[in-house]
Amino acid sequence: MQPSGARPLRADARRNRDRLLEVAVRAFSQDGPDVTLDAIAKEAGVGIGTLYRHFPTREALVEAAYRNELARLCDAVPGLLETLPPDRAARAWMDHFVDYMTTKRGMTNALRAVIASGGDPFSESRQRLVAAMTALLRAGAEAGVMRADVLPGDVLASLSGISLVAGDPAQREQAGRMLDLLMDALRHNTPRGD
Repeated sequence: MQPSGARPLRADARRNRDRLLEVAVRAFSQDGPDVTLDAIAKEAGVGIGTLYRHFPTREALVEAAYRNELARLCDAVPGLLETLPPDRAARAWMDHFVDYMTTKRGMTNALRAVIASGGDPFSESRQRLVAAMTALLRAGAEAGVMRADVLPGDVLASLSGISLVAGDPAQREQAGRMLDLLMDALRHNTPRGD
């Protein structure tokens, strides 16, 4: 995700930036906040000057990597809705959400450093996630395959809970079963209490 108002990047610069973000997410998630920027640049196949040209500080790289993951998750909704029925698109997005939460949890210490330096990597998170879930729920309700009385925030809270208790990659089978249960509840067309 490129900052608004910024001049479009050349194709090679865009590839370098995307590769740096991809490597940074993996490095900060798996190796922790102390991974060197030199190691990230080397793994991305670029020089340290290229890294600093795109991300002048470690905090800028961490924040951009997190925001890029958020954008990938939220920007997946239109494509899923174009290729899958709305209920299946919602279920596929839920898998992406669990992956996103696993990555976010892995980046916790790096994100704390950003916050300590005065940054706010989460400033857009809730708004973007609610918009993504709203689109999925609306498409499902309009198609008559999902409930129309569900609040996006409630679904996101449920997904967060699933991610907390079964977000480890070794627990993906359990997470899948829990996501299926949540989808079954969303497919029910009669409001509770009737």
